[in-house]
Amino acid sequence: MAVSTEQKRATFRKLHDSGCFVLPNPWDVGSAKALQRLGFKALASTSAGFAWSIGKADNQVTVDDACDHLAALCNAVDLPVNADFEGGFAREPDQVAANVARGVATGIAGLSIEDSTGDKAASLYERALAVERIRAARKAVGDSGAVLVGRCEAFLWGSTDLKMVIDRLTAYAEAGADCLYAPGLKSKEHIAEVVKAVQPKPFNLLIGATGLSVAQAADLGVRRISVGGSLARTAWAGFMKASREIAEQGTFTELGTGYPGGELNKMFG
Repeated sequence: MAVSTEQKRATFRKLHDSGCFVLPNPWDVGSAKALQRLGFKALASTSAGFAWSIGKADNQVTVDDACDHLAALCNAVDLPVNADFEGGFAREPDQVAANVARGVATGIAGLSIEDSTGDKAASLYERALAVERIRAARKAVGDSGAVLVGRCEAFLWGSTDLKMVIDRLTAYAEAGADCLYAPGLKSKEHIAEVVKAVQPKPFNLLIGATGLSVAQAADLGVRRISVGGSLARTAWAGFMKASREIAEQGTFTELGTGYPGGELNKMFG
């Protein structure tokens, strides 16, 4: 029996109440189903991983692309899915709200809104506008039960002003964000300081190829961990290594390292 959207959202909210859980990031239906089989409690989409899977660069997908992808993920698994909804695919708060409403209608259990502009010269939206964008997203989420995540992208764009990050995250919390996220934080001291500043609201930590363990993050008060495009990059690494060998050397050695087809058929059968 399929799990309803309402059940997924209730389960997802409860996961944020205590402890620390991992939100691995699938990039398509197959990877989502595989992660469900591995026993994870919830999933999160990856804008980068999905973009690469359809031959685009990160931040070049449309809101139509994203919503179709999110609907497919939600329909494929019984787990809650948190959406990487980039910057809401718009600048102005009213259009962000309209797009968020579309996102919520796909069946997602949560979604994040970034404050980055994509412009290196002015990488973050002006604070007041960034807060209004979160407030508009909150209104669009309404009483759906979906979790709204407010993201400050400063560290990813080279700004390491932790006071500014904390100021923005607490403002996003006041504007209605249920969970806060500042990708790019790496030191235990920075993570602990941000966790303390946004409490009692939960904090999401991004962990890539290196970093803390789940236990170490939990000790710092982190409630949820996501890996962004890292799983997709890992898959692409194997694909590119094998393909390059064939193209450049005319040999096929790397194909021997592939995951057994029989095991994949069992998993998806």
